[in-house]
Amino acid sequence: MNNFWWTLGKILNGAWFYDNIGDIFNYSVIILGFFGLFYWLRWQKKFNDQAAKDPNQIK
Repeated sequence: MNNFWWTLGKILNGAWFYDNIGDIFNYSVIILGFFGLFYWLRWQKKFNDQAAKDPNQIK
C-alpha cells in the first residue's frame, strides 16, 4: 500500500501531470463553479418572485 501512495505522489507532482492535466482540471472547476452560480441565481430569482407575490410570508 505504501508503494501505491508513493507512486501516486510522484505522478501528481510530476511536471507532465500539471502540463497536460492540471490546466484542464483547473478550467473544469472554474466552469463548474460558474454553472453552479448561475443555477443557484436562477433558483434564487424564483424564490424571490414567489416571496414578492405572497405578502403574508415571513421574510
